[in-house]
Amino acid sequence: MQTGFSDPAAGFVSASQVARVETEAWAEANMYCPNCGNSQLSRYNANRPVADFFCSQCGDQYELKSKNRSFGRKIANGAYSTKMERLASDTSPNLILLHYDRKSRLVENLRVVPKFFFTGNVVEKRKPLAKTARRAGWVGSNILLDRIPEAGKITVVNCGIIRDRDEVLRDWNALRFVEKRLGDARGWLTEVMHCIERIGQDNFMLSDIYDFENDLASIFPSNNNIRPKIRQQLQVLRDAGYIYFLGGGRYRLVDPQEIASSHQTGRK
Repeated sequence: MQTGFSDPAAGFVSASQVARVETEAWAEANMYCPNCGNSQLSRYNANRPVADFFCSQCGDQYELKSKNRSFGRKIANGAYSTKMERLASDTSPNLILLHYDRKSRLVENLRVVPKFFFTGNVVEKRKPLAKTARRAGWVGSNILLDRIPEAGKITVVNCGIIRDRDEVLRDWNALRFVEKRLGDARGWLTEVMHCIERIGQDNFMLSDIYDFENDLASIFPSNNNIRPKIRQQLQVLRDAGYIYFLGGGRYRLVDPQEIASSHQTGRK
């Protein structure tokens, strides 16, 4: 992998067109599949509604989003109905977030988000386009990046420095326990993971998670047993090796390398 773009895109006038062509060409030439480790991703034909790339080995799909500045709390996505249908069928693409420097034509930061972190809770429905718009009534969506746990945004390039591929694959594999949860169970799990990160320290108390009770109640209004549900998710995270239970209502967030090691040895 290298961080520099290839020769400038020819035949395009707008900066956005040039950026799209160059970043897609970069991803095709440099990006590997973090799900199975295949050394290259293949590009779909243009104008595919949801995905841009696919892995010929495992079949996983990838959507590329690129910007010449850091990504904010949300990012525009495709049609809301299409996105929700893909979520329901569990065929959403993984997401590649590519931040590049327009002047140097270098990749500054790149993160990948596994598809199993996309739940209905992180997809925002946008307002329909106005009657005067070319696609009047079309309803788009936003992905709420700030609602996805940081653990689910796996770093591939950081400040221009390429991470070792084995580390990226390790971080991805350490999160496979999330993939095994379906529907609301996955939504609950990722929301509690997000709450743990919002505490801001590796060691925390059960009471710290209870502080998010009202937030979780607003996300899951049909559930009247928020605290038991929180404890259930903490049990799942403990069994997966994502957190350690230290006793007395105390927990510790585990480093991804420790999670991978526990999975390899069968240790909980």
